[in-house]
Amino acid sequence: MRKRLFKKLPSLLIAVAIPLGGGALSAWASGPMDRREGFVQPPLSPPGWAFPVAWTILYLLMGIASWRIYKSACPKKNGTLALYGVQLAVNLFWPLLFFRLEMLGAAFFAALLLWALVFALIGRAADCDKPAAWMLAPYLLWLTFAAYLSLGTWFLNP
Repeated sequence: MRKRLFKKLPSLLIAVAIPLGGGALSAWASGPMDRREGFVQPPLSPPGWAFPVAWTILYLLMGIASWRIYKSACPKKNGTLALYGVQLAVNLFWPLLFFRLEMLGAAFFAALLLWALVFALIGRAADCDKPAAWMLAPYLLWLTFAAYLSLGTWFLNP
């Protein structure tokens, strides 16, 4: 049993490192979070420290979900992983739109695109590995909240 775990560990670490590393790179490229403080915030906006905590958990779940899909015998796994890659790219681009470029309207529409991609991803993931699909559900919930925050910030900061 221990041998099988060590055999699977490198691919799991890579799968988790991809979204975590991409998120860290995106956060670095988008600049300091204190830019958020300069915007009028919509109601229910969480404190700034909640975002890196939430995203770290979500990136871990995304990485594990992608690994489960990768390890599955599902005939649709390549297409599902391609969709995972597309949504991850949009995810990593969003903070640049919002924080670095301060294109709040474009960031909101990118959030809607991301929501649609993750919704589709969950459907495809369920065909390959139901636990992987469930691991992506908190991500979709967070994206729903993030789209609300994005829209509210856009309207409150013309």
